[in-house]
Amino acid sequence: MSSSKQTHNHATIKAWAEEHGGVPAIVADTSTNKGDGVLRIHFPKHSDHSSDLKEIDWDTFFKTFDEHQLDFLYQEKKANGDESTFHKFVARD
Repeated sequence: MSSSKQTHNHATIKAWAEEHGGVPAIVADTSTNKGDGVLRIHFPKHSDHSSDLKEIDWDTFFKTFDEHQLDFLYQEKKANGDESTFHKFVARD
């Protein structure tokens, strides 16, 4: 059985993303002049949709993350024990 974890700790989020080959990104064409946009963790080795995403630096990512008061919901392992890249952004309680 797989379980999800939830956090807004920057170090935990960055470590999880990097451990899984992920980089901070925003969905292309959702950014304003301030650099915010719809956040994603992009996994370049597992995706053909890189043209839909624009990689950003971690500082910009976390600035937007905190401004929108988000939490990061993620899994370490799938139900079968394989590594999971499941994640999503949810409203912070």
